[in-house]
Amino acid sequence: MVTENDITQFSEQCNKIFEQLARDVIGQEKVVQGTVIAMIAGGNVLLEGVPGVGKTRLVRSLGRVFSLPFSRIQFTPDLMPADVTGTNIIIKDEKGNSTFSFQPGPIFSNIILADEINRATPKTQSALLEAMQEHTVTVMGVSRKLNEPFFVLATQNPIEQDGTYPLPEAQMDRFMFKLLVPDPSLDELLQIVNLTQKTMAEVADAACTGEELLKMREIASQIPVAEDVLKYAMYLVAATHPEGECATDAAKKYIRVGASPRAGQAIISAAKVLALIKGRFNVAYNDLIELAYPVLRHRIKLNFEAVADRISADEVISMVIGEVEKKYKKS
Repeated sequence: MVTENDITQFSEQCNKIFEQLARDVIGQEKVVQGTVIAMIAGGNVLLEGVPGVGKTRLVRSLGRVFSLPFSRIQFTPDLMPADVTGTNIIIKDEKGNSTFSFQPGPIFSNIILADEINRATPKTQSALLEAMQEHTVTVMGVSRKLNEPFFVLATQNPIEQDGTYPLPEAQMDRFMFKLLVPDPSLDELLQIVNLTQKTMAEVADAACTGEELLKMREIASQIPVAEDVLKYAMYLVAATHPEGECATDAAKKYIRVGASPRAGQAIISAAKVLALIKGRFNVAYNDLIELAYPVLRHRIKLNFEAVADRISADEVISMVIGEVEKKYKKS
């Protein structure tokens, strides 16, 4: 049973985490908060932004703040699945007998940075699917558990699309959030330059251990969700299906494929963490609305009309939320 003391400790722990991350990452409060929420909730994050906005620095800082091993995998067209998962190699003993020994790949770490993930071929991208969902890696018929907590943070550049391979739908769906990393403001740019003139290295201190992170995850999972709030969250997800019973006008007009059931699981898991960060023992409607964008933006597929009208996924989500609020209040 979660006590008031647990909630206070949870909130204080999160404040320490954000305080240390702010020493390395200037601005980007929403991106930092979203990444931490996903880590606590046990999800993966896809970061989309142009080069140089601090995506890699954020991941390195997370490794320092959580005192967890960090691996970086630079995705390129010639990267092979075995380069990610590891492979069996032949080892000879003193008598000359040959045996197979498994050599773990970089996926066997706690925090994985999949840099420019859309540059690798679909075959290599698929090597991450099992790890992201089941937290296991199967090589030559043998499944091996990954260390917990396990977290994949992937990056991609939205501008440069030459020589890239779009992520398959199954992989996109395994990311809890898709976070858009904006360019820094003028003030933030000045702070970044001043900071990096002193040192390019991360300076954040440890604020949470892996064991404490898993305990925070357990506490968050016990937060109750009122039936009405849960129904609203599922209504929000169902409203993105253009041919479903809850379809909104915006979904019928602009969406080709709606969000999967994983979106419903993600928005509730993340909302519990967000409520605790804000010092609350219950999930509010505003938590769901705030998290709808990172949860849904990569799970809905827009049709040609949306592209022709230059309507973004976030704009469609705003329309869906507006219509759902009106319909839901009436019902």
